[in-house]
Amino acid sequence: MSDAATAIPEAEQRAVGKFLRRMLPILVLMLLVNQMDRTNVGFVQNELRADVGVSATAYGLGAGLFFIGYALFEVPSNMLLERLGARVWLTRIMITWGAVIVAMCFIHNVWMFYSLRFLLGVAEAGFFPGVLLYFTQWLPDSSRGRASAIFLGGSATAYIVTGPITGALLELHGAGGVAGWRWMFALEGAFSILVGFIAGFFLVSRIQDAKWLTQEEKDALSEAVARDKEARDRAPSVSRLKLIFHPQVAVLTAVFFAMALTGYAITFWLPSLVEEIGGLSPFQIGLLSAIPWICAVIAMYTMAHFTDRARDRRPYLAIALVLSAIGTFLATLGSPWFGLAALTLAAVGGKCAATLFWPMAQSGLDLKIAAPGLALVNSIGNLGGFVSPTLFGYLKDTTGSTNGGLYTLSAASILAVLGVAFVRHTNRGPRAGAGDRAGVTGKTAVS
Repeated sequence: MSDAATAIPEAEQRAVGKFLRRMLPILVLMLLVNQMDRTNVGFVQNELRADVGVSATAYGLGAGLFFIGYALFEVPSNMLLERLGARVWLTRIMITWGAVIVAMCFIHNVWMFYSLRFLLGVAEAGFFPGVLLYFTQWLPDSSRGRASAIFLGGSATAYIVTGPITGALLELHGAGGVAGWRWMFALEGAFSILVGFIAGFFLVSRIQDAKWLTQEEKDALSEAVARDKEARDRAPSVSRLKLIFHPQVAVLTAVFFAMALTGYAITFWLPSLVEEIGGLSPFQIGLLSAIPWICAVIAMYTMAHFTDRARDRRPYLAIALVLSAIGTFLATLGSPWFGLAALTLAAVGGKCAATLFWPMAQSGLDLKIAAPGLALVNSIGNLGGFVSPTLFGYLKDTTGSTNGGLYTLSAASILAVLGVAFVRHTNRGPRAGAGDRAGVTGKTAVS
C-alpha cells in the first residue's frame, strides 16, 4: 500500500469503499441510459423523414436544439441539486427525461420534434455535473478521481451499446401496427423512468443519512469532505466575463469547440452513413455503428496508458487531431464501407484527443482560475453539439451530400492543431490534481 493510502484513516477508507460499491453501479447505469437517450435519434433519421416529414435540415436543427436547452438550464439545475439533494434531483432529472423520450414516440410534425428535443435538453440539464457535485459532497479529493474514472466507464460503454440496443428495438417495426421508431422511443423512455424510480430507492443525499455506514465511518468521511470543501472555498472567485477574455481560456475553448464539432457530428450522422451500405436490417446497422466506438474506446485507454506520465501532452493531442482531420476527409471518398472505416479513424482521433485535452487544459491554467475556467471551456465548447448537426443537415439538403460538413470538420480539426501550439505548458506534472482531472474529463464525455 502506498504512503498516501496509509495516511488515510481506516474508517474513511471503509466509507469510501462502501460508497463505490453501493452508489456507483446505479450512477453508471443512469449515465449509460442518459447517453443512449440523447443520441438514439441518430438511428431514426430516415424514418422521421418518411413518417413525419423531418428534412435533413430539420433533423440537424432538432438534434442540436438539445444542447441549447441543456446549456440554458445546466447552472439552475445544479443549484437546485444543492438545495434539494441528489436523491430527489437526480431522480427527477431521469424520470422527466424518460417522459420526454416517451413523448417523442407521438411526434407528428417538425415543430413537435423541435420542441421535444429542446425539452429533452432542459430535462437532462445538470445530470452529469450534478453527479460530479454529488461526488464532492461524498468523497474527499483523494478518492474522487477513482470514482470519476469508474463513472466514465458508463459513458464509454454507452457509445458501444446504443447502436445494437436501438437497432434491436427498431426491429419491432409493425408490431401492433406501430412503427419501429415509435416503439424504440417508447421502450427506451419507459426504461429510463423505471431506472429513475429505482435510483430513488438507492441514492442517499447526505453522508449522515447512510444506514450502511457506521457512525465512525460517517464522521471520518464527513470530516474529510469538510476539509476539502473549506480549502476550495478559500480559493478566490473570478467572474465569467473576465474568464471569457482570458487568453488561455479562449484558446482552450476554441480547441474543445472543434473537438465537439467532430464528436457530435459522428454521433448523429454515423447511422445514416452505415445505412447507405444497403441491404442491412436495423439491428445490423446498430452493430456496425458500434464499431467506430469500440475502436475509439480501446485507443482511448491505450493512449491514456502511454501518455499518463507525459510531461507535455500537446504533441500527442496534435497527432490525435490530425487523425481526426484525416478520417473526416477520407470519409468523403470511396464507398460507404470505406466511409465507415474513415469515420472509425476520426472517432479514434476524437476520443484520444478528449483523453489528452482535459489533463493538459487543467495543467495549462493558473490554479486560481482552473475550476471556473474549465467549466466555461466545457459549457461554451459543447455548443459544438448544436452547430455540427445543424450544419450537416443544412448542407445535406442544399447540396445533396454531407461532404461539405465533413470538409468543415477536417478544417476545424486542423485549426485546432494550430490552437494547441498556443496552449501554455507548465511543469506542474501530469499527476497533479489527479482526482479533479478525472472528474473534468468525465464531464466532457456527456455534457
